[in-house]
Amino acid sequence: MNHLSPFGYVYGLAMRVRNRLYDRGFLRVHSLGARTISIGNLTTGGTGKTPLVALTAEIMAESGAKVCILTRGYGRARPRERVVVSDGQTVLADAETGGDEPVELAKRLLGKAVVVADADRVAAARWAREKFGITAFVLDDGFQHRRAKRDLDIVCIDATNPCGNGRLLPVGTLRESFNGLGRADAIVLTRANLVDTTDEIVARLRKRNPTAPIFKAHIHIARLVGLGDLLAGRAGTGGKEAGAFFAFCGLGNSASFPRQLKADGFKVSGHKQFRDHHRYTQADVEVIERESKEAGAAALVTTAKDAVKLAGLRFEMPVFVAIAEVRIDKEVEFRELIANTAG
Repeated sequence: MNHLSPFGYVYGLAMRVRNRLYDRGFLRVHSLGARTISIGNLTTGGTGKTPLVALTAEIMAESGAKVCILTRGYGRARPRERVVVSDGQTVLADAETGGDEPVELAKRLLGKAVVVADADRVAAARWAREKFGITAFVLDDGFQHRRAKRDLDIVCIDATNPCGNGRLLPVGTLRESFNGLGRADAIVLTRANLVDTTDEIVARLRKRNPTAPIFKAHIHIARLVGLGDLLAGRAGTGGKEAGAFFAFCGLGNSASFPRQLKADGFKVSGHKQFRDHHRYTQADVEVIERESKEAGAAALVTTAKDAVKLAGLRFEMPVFVAIAEVRIDKEVEFRELIANTAG
């Protein structure tokens, strides 16, 4: 028996009690004062949630809303401080102060959404409404953040690893049991294009939630951008013709990145995985380049989440950033769901 198993049992019991207290009204839920959509998951990261957060914010902005993404900003240097990662027009923080995923979102959504990192998202929402005139919020990674009221609760499930390792924290990667899916208003099955069939997964989800619409999201590498161009905010293109790539990343599900590259027609000669939210050093670069040369790669490729942590590091090899986009199978229905909630 794993020595952490008793802690997993205690954690699971605490989550069940906490959820019941919210369900029965003993713990207070606070309105954010504007239409709110939460996008979260049951596992600790790696579900392909960030492209869906970006798409949701874009749809809300297109419907006329003044959008703010509220995020905890996991892994940032001062997690208790409120940081304006983007005012909607300019990226104002780096990955160390704002967090890697918030900075990635800020770069994607210039002109479309404000991004604020704050552990207290209720207080941050009140402040953002006054400061920026926000009329709609996206709660990034908000499924377990039940203190904040939401009008739509979307849960992401990774088709390539739907249950994590099937065990609760700290033994496993589940934040709560799959019974929590009963709270979801909609479910998005991410990376559906990387599995042969989703029938069995959908059947299992339906047992936990028989009514919520289930959407299938296909994540694709839309283009490559040179690292220097991305960090400078330039819309560079090209790179696929570079030849064999060596992939490196630090994600919750790092194995999905080289798999995605190969599925989208890129030649991958090798890859190196780091822990989620890894902070890169020059020593890491030396290891990456040495292993890439041993693998016969002509260039390096990484994710946008990793790229924002590479500023100031020196590379001898060309480095490209894979820009991922998400496509929803029932796109019209999904867009209507988001737009109607934002309105």
